[in-house]
Amino acid sequence: MSSFKDVIGHEDLIEYMQKAASLRQVSHAYILNGERGSGKRMLAKLFAMTLLCEEGGENPCNHCHACKQLESGNHPDFITVTHEKASIGVDEIREQIGGTVQIRPYQSQFKIYVIPQADLMTVQAQNALLKTLEEPPSYVVIMLLTENADALLPTVLSRCVTLRLTFIKEVLIKKYLMESLDVPERKAEICAAFSGGKIGRAIALSGTEEFDDILKEAIEILTSLKDMELYELSAAVKRVSEYKLAINDFMDFLAVWYRDVLLYKATKEIGRVVFKDQINSIKEQAKLSSYVGIQNVLEALKKAKDRLKANVNFDLTMELLFLTMKENAKGEA
Repeated sequence: MSSFKDVIGHEDLIEYMQKAASLRQVSHAYILNGERGSGKRMLAKLFAMTLLCEEGGENPCNHCHACKQLESGNHPDFITVTHEKASIGVDEIREQIGGTVQIRPYQSQFKIYVIPQADLMTVQAQNALLKTLEEPPSYVVIMLLTENADALLPTVLSRCVTLRLTFIKEVLIKKYLMESLDVPERKAEICAAFSGGKIGRAIALSGTEEFDDILKEAIEILTSLKDMELYELSAAVKRVSEYKLAINDFMDFLAVWYRDVLLYKATKEIGRVVFKDQINSIKEQAKLSSYVGIQNVLEALKKAKDRLKANVNFDLTMELLFLTMKENAKGEA
């Protein structure tokens, strides 16, 4: 990814960044706010490359010394703030920004700092950053990447230009996966369907080695759950436990399935269904399920995700989820 032209979606943000870079009308601090996988790092890097590029255009040229340095991760005027703990503490901000910000750029007009997961900064860390934001050197540009900008102090927010990343249309994500990454059409459609409009999420999923195995397991459970005995349900939980590290992918497959069921029940349109190769099962489930029942399953999926994130017992969480799905499969939920 070396040009804004290669970015899918985010047209308004790109136009803003290109204009700011070409006119050299750049703010000292930006917040790029969007969900995980929405493209914050990609846009921050491209904006930085454009500002540091020796040609000074709307896009990085990719062949000057500065572009090659940044692409390889060796540009002295591009600094990414790192941290080892769960939060970003005051020491990281003082040492990596406060301790270097007064040193002028080595070879560029700008000195750019990027803070990934900036919403993890402690209050003390934000106050330390605030000292730089209040009186920044003329050459400094700081980009804060956040999933939840509301976690930042009002005093920090007020000194930054906030750029919000919105969701990308599924059709564009599918097209990108197929044309740029050679992902097969069915796989690209599924990845796009539950990427949540986040291109990074879709790319990550399309590259998951266990993709086919997880998908096969999900479909097997979904199509046979109605007739499963309790001991078979427990066995299914044990099989799924093999994918603990990719459990969110598994859950998302289930969510897309029930979205298909809901969509077909409401519209009877096959063209918009993702699991087209399972259309007979989708039709059968739509006939058995009530709208309330499908909603119950979708809520159970969300609750199961939250429980797993909170380290609740895996087997118990999945058994409760499968029981709710089984009730819906029999038309009882």
